[in-house]
Amino acid sequence: MNIPKRPHARPAPGSVVTVRVPASTSNLGPGFDTLSVALQLYKRIEVTATRSRVITFVSSLSPSDQEAVNLLINEAARLFFKRARCRPFGMIVSMSSDVPLSRGLGCSAALRVGLLAALNELTKAGLDKQTLLELATELEHHPENAAAATFGGFNVAGFVDGRVRCIRSEVASCLKFVTLIPTYQVSTAKARQLVPPMFSRADTLHNLNRAALIAAAFATGQYEMLAGLLEDRVHQPYRETLVPHMNKIIKAGEKAGALGGWLSGSGPSVTCVTLKNAAAVARAMQRQLKAAEVKILAADNVGVKVLSRGTS
Repeated sequence: MNIPKRPHARPAPGSVVTVRVPASTSNLGPGFDTLSVALQLYKRIEVTATRSRVITFVSSLSPSDQEAVNLLINEAARLFFKRARCRPFGMIVSMSSDVPLSRGLGCSAALRVGLLAALNELTKAGLDKQTLLELATELEHHPENAAAATFGGFNVAGFVDGRVRCIRSEVASCLKFVTLIPTYQVSTAKARQLVPPMFSRADTLHNLNRAALIAAAFATGQYEMLAGLLEDRVHQPYRETLVPHMNKIIKAGEKAGALGGWLSGSGPSVTCVTLKNAAAVARAMQRQLKAAEVKILAADNVGVKVLSRGTS
């Protein structure tokens, strides 16, 4: 990490920074806690420095969602102040978002990366994106969604000697991620509890093989090779109790022309990837669960971006 040697002064009250950060779909089937793609679905975060020491979150969320997001914001701010050696200051955080909470689209990672990037800009701490990724992963406990939110594109991320190593590839606009987003939420913690601690040799080898082939297909742009690679054996079968519509939605998408599909993150969203007939794939998926929204998305290749900096 490029941690500053000297503490930074507080920004002037009224200083404001706005950032944009993408959602992400992770795992891609067999790439559990490793593979992710940033999507053109965004969260916009504005942070304004104040004279007080209080962090105020302004939103139109429900009380329970507001409480959960407020906790994430305070945790991220405390970690930033500590690691960047910045004197704590009060702020007003406001957010507009197309990324729904607890739907398997990397909402918490986007929020954490966005806030860290905004504070980095506001304080002029000068942390690079790798350091922002390390900080976000410390909060997330797994790196794939944070990697996509930070760098954009397709990411392979993991821990090596206690640090996050991430390898990124651009994703062509011809590849569409047709994502069905149910109206209900799934707790990531609950979904993780369903995944067993050990797997058979056959299932482990299956996922290792498929995850490596998926990474090679994205790295070389041979997207048609994704067909037949997206079946998972280590987490999706166990999470199906929380997302009972998963397999029929994926199969419907494939029948309509998709290369394959997966449970996005811990769900309940389901993503099918396709090079053709995206609208037909979307219709086929939604017929399996009418109480859901379907979005046809391209990959975001930018990652977190500072949109503006000024005074209020």
